Amino acid sequence: MVELDLPDPLRRLDGARVTSAEEWQSARRSEILNLFQTHVYGRPTVGRPGEMTFNVVTRDSSAMGGLATLQVITIKIENPQRTDSLSVEVVSFVPNRSPKPVPGFVLINNRSRGHTDPTRTHQSDFWPAEAAIARGFGIAAFHVSDVDPDKNDFTDGVHKVFDGGIRVARDTWGALAAWAWGASRVLDYLLTDSDFDGGNIAIVGHSRGGKAALVAGACDERFALVISNNSGESGASLARRPVGERISDIVANFPHWFCENYFAYCDRENELPVDQHELLALIAPRMVYVASASEDEWADPEGEFLSLVHAAPVYALHGKTGLPTSTWPAPNTQILGDGMGYHLRQGSHALTRYDWDRFMDFYDAMLKR
Repeated sequence: MVELDLPDPLRRLDGARVTSAEEWQSARRSEILNLFQTHVYGRPTVGRPGEMTFNVVTRDSSAMGGLATLQVITIKIENPQRTDSLSVEVVSFVPNRSPKPVPGFVLINNRSRGHTDPTRTHQSDFWPAEAAIARGFGIAAFHVSDVDPDKNDFTDGVHKVFDGGIRVARDTWGALAAWAWGASRVLDYLLTDSDFDGGNIAIVGHSRGGKAALVAGACDERFALVISNNSGESGASLARRPVGERISDIVANFPHWFCENYFAYCDRENELPVDQHELLALIAPRMVYVASASEDEWADPEGEFLSLVHAAPVYALHGKTGLPTSTWPAPNTQILGDGMGYHLRQGSHALTRYDWDRFMDFYDAMLKR
């Protein structure tokens, strides 16, 4: 194992040791979040918008052969100081035969819209809505391009509506933080939907979407469970591990995902004042789940696992024991811990039915359903 000199999530900027959950929540948590927003993901320009409306465009209680109720919702977001607006489409299903409200999953869809087809003409293991319904979960999804198109261009999406289409500062938020913000707007809607249990909503993302899911969970404490699948560099994987993708690789290819301050840490990971285990620690004491793939070397699957291991002291501070082992497991092995879960799937970089089944196993175990 590579020896790592990681920043201590329980050591404050003034050097003092954090010794209680109360001190973590009142002081240290905000320090770490500020460091991530300053140096990595950027600082959101806007919180919950004052001008935001929800419009249920479609409601069909006979979806999936009568097993589910489909809703297609448009979230319209406006900036009263500009003429620009944003429309985010949300697709959701809830099981008809389960007592309401139901816990649910929200997927940050960074693949084609066909994966979350509301008609179910196309069914994809990337978003197996039928499987979630069969197990009594609600499931929803939105597409990243509705919030911020995934291209190196700040002239559209939320950056146009609230930033005037430019990077206004070196800590201006990038696309990952924007997508995380979009996930919070979807949660804003779900909290108004009596069919969903607003206190038990999980945010899920794969690859770049997995990075955004972690940012969403770190920034928005209303998400009960945060799930990162194959999120790799700048996601769950430790930056200081010299394995797989590095900061220099990711900012060269996707500079728009981050704030400009992050570029200074190319080949200087040890100078970054945070590392990714601290992003996971920001989720404490809520539930966090990390999934890896054995052949996904670019994402450093062992580094993803080790982030959970090194976030565990913060969970312990909150009375959670975390994972029951610090040994990286064999492929197709799931580890269920106290507030934390992990699995290593045999295979390549993907979000599969196997992954979703493990997410649902973990959620059921944590909810004691």
